[in-house]
Formats: sequence, structure tokens, C-alpha cells
Amino acid sequence: MSKTTEKIWANGFSFKKNPNSPDWVIGRISCKVDDAIETLKQHKNQGGWCNININIAKESNEPYMEIDTWQPKQKEPEEDLGF
Repeated sequence: MSKTTEKIWANGFSFKKNPNSPDWVIGRISCKVDDAIETLKQHKNQGGWCNININIAKESNEPYMEIDTWQPKQKEPEEDLGF
């Protein structure tokens, strides 16, 4: 399994929690449409998806959104043993 160690911010996206919301509301994702579209186009995977993680910053304890760059390892081709 591989993941880029450098953070790639999900430009155009923000996540906010409202402390006055009911328990069943986790938060709100807002999109600045032009920036979000550019981010999605730039980071889509081969299947056309772009995964975004919602994380908590260590210093500020505030949520932020980051592109999930995890990719499964490519399987090594199996050696043909002739059986």
C-alpha cells in the first residue's frame, strides 16, 4: 500500500461543524465550485473518482479536507512454474 507523504489540500472544499446543530448533523461541506472542479479534475483516479478525507488539525483541532492519495500496491506477476 502506498500513500504520498506530502499533504494535498482539497482546494475549493471546506468542512465545518456547528456546535449548535442537532446530534445527527455531523457537519457541512462547502464547495467553491471553480476551485473544487479544478481539484477534482486534477486528482481523479483511473476510475474517475477523487477521494477526500476530513481530518482534524493537530494544533488547531479544526477539521480540514485533504486528497486521499492511497493506492493499492500493484500485484507482482506470478511466476509460471509450469504445473
